[in-house]
Amino acid sequence: MGDARKTELYDGVARVGHALASGRRLELLDLLAQGPRGVAELASVAGLKMTTASAHLQVLRRAGLVRACRSGTSVRYTLADDAVASLYLRLREVAARLPDVDRARHAHLGTAAGADTDEVGRTELLRRAAAGEVVVLDVRPEAEYRAGHVPGAVCIPIDELAARLDELPADREVVAYCRGAFCVFAHDAVRLLRAAGRRAVRLEDGMLEWRLAACPVAA
Repeated sequence: MGDARKTELYDGVARVGHALASGRRLELLDLLAQGPRGVAELASVAGLKMTTASAHLQVLRRAGLVRACRSGTSVRYTLADDAVASLYLRLREVAARLPDVDRARHAHLGTAAGADTDEVGRTELLRRAAAGEVVVLDVRPEAEYRAGHVPGAVCIPIDELAARLDELPADREVVAYCRGAFCVFAHDAVRLLRAAGRRAVRLEDGMLEWRLAACPVAA
C-alpha cells in the first residue's frame, strides 16, 4: 500500500513535468506571465492554430498551471499563481546552463559575439527614474502594458517605435524593457534608438522578473 501511494505521489508531480515538457506550452506560460489572454490572442501571438493552442492550454490547466476565467461567452486564461511564474523562471534559468540552449538564446536575442546591449539593474532603474534622469520605455504590446507595467513607463510597442521616436525626450537616456530575459523587444529597441542617435540601455531582465522581485507595478 505504501509503495502504491508513493508511486501515485511521484506520478502526480510528474504530471506537472509532462505539462512543462513542450516548448509551445512554455511559450504560452511566458505570454500569460504578462497578463490574462484569450485563446485566440494566445494562438495569434504564439503562431499556433486555435485548436492546437486550446489543446496545450487544457494540458496546462489539468496540471494546475493555468486557470480559465469565464466572462459571459468568453474565456480568458491566467497563470494559476506566482508560484507558477517562479517555476517557469527557475526552469528557464536551469535550462540556460545547457550550451545549446545558451547558444540559441544568444542567437535569438542577437547578442552573440559580444553584440549585447548595455543594461541596468532594477534598483538602479528605480533610483534613476525617481530622480528624473531617464525615460522608462515599455516596448511590449499595449495590452500587456495595460495589464501591468513599471510605474511611470511610457508605452510604445516595438513595432511602432521607429515611427514614434519624437514622443521620447531627446535630452534624457531611455531605459527600455519588455517581457523577460528571453524577449528580444528591449534589445531591438536599444539598437534602434542608438542608431537614431539616442542614448539608450535596457533593463537587465523584464516584467516577469520585475513582478517576482516584488517591485512596484502600475496597471
